[in-house]
Amino acid sequence: MNKPSATAVQQGMALPLMEAFYTLQGEGYHKGTAAFFIRIGGCDVGCHWCDVKESWDAEKHPATSVAEIVAAARPYSKTVVVTGGEPLMWPMQPLTDELKALGIQTHIETSGAYPLTGQWDWFCLSPKKNKLPLAAAYAAADELKIIVYNKSDFDFAEQQASLVGPQCHLFLQPEWSVREKMMPLMVDFALDNPKWKVSLQTHKYLNIP
Repeated sequence: MNKPSATAVQQGMALPLMEAFYTLQGEGYHKGTAAFFIRIGGCDVGCHWCDVKESWDAEKHPATSVAEIVAAARPYSKTVVVTGGEPLMWPMQPLTDELKALGIQTHIETSGAYPLTGQWDWFCLSPKKNKLPLAAAYAAADELKIIVYNKSDFDFAEQQASLVGPQCHLFLQPEWSVREKMMPLMVDFALDNPKWKVSLQTHKYLNIP
């Protein structure tokens, strides 16, 4: 990344854009809803089961101006979902300012491990054991999404749920590669603990991005 581009990224006026696309929200509270997705490169959380490891190295993704990103989103949807990677590694205020000026709803999915920036209409917190969220992320969470890879994740889910507000929606989602093994356990857990809902990656079943 050249120096002018690096400076723009540090200021949030450009972002390392991995991809942007219009599709249906596949997971969680808003599943089935049309939205424009902006996937930002860069992540050091390092989940071994991550299905977008190509997003981790920000240097592999072009520094793209916020104006260009917003122009791409504008024709498609009244909702934009910012994901990654870990989008909060970068300043998000310039992006959300421009989206909100157009009347676009702003959603984010984040591990919550970095300071909160930007204006968000929906804050999906997906905590990871190896880099836990900051306190402000728990307070902001509208949705808590726990990825279930093994049985210990149910204890982690309960611990994380104790840290979010009472308005937060709680979801368990199987890690894709072990879904057949974990889904029956998730069903039993949700039946025993009905504050939790089960989320599936419906976009993968529908074969859409």
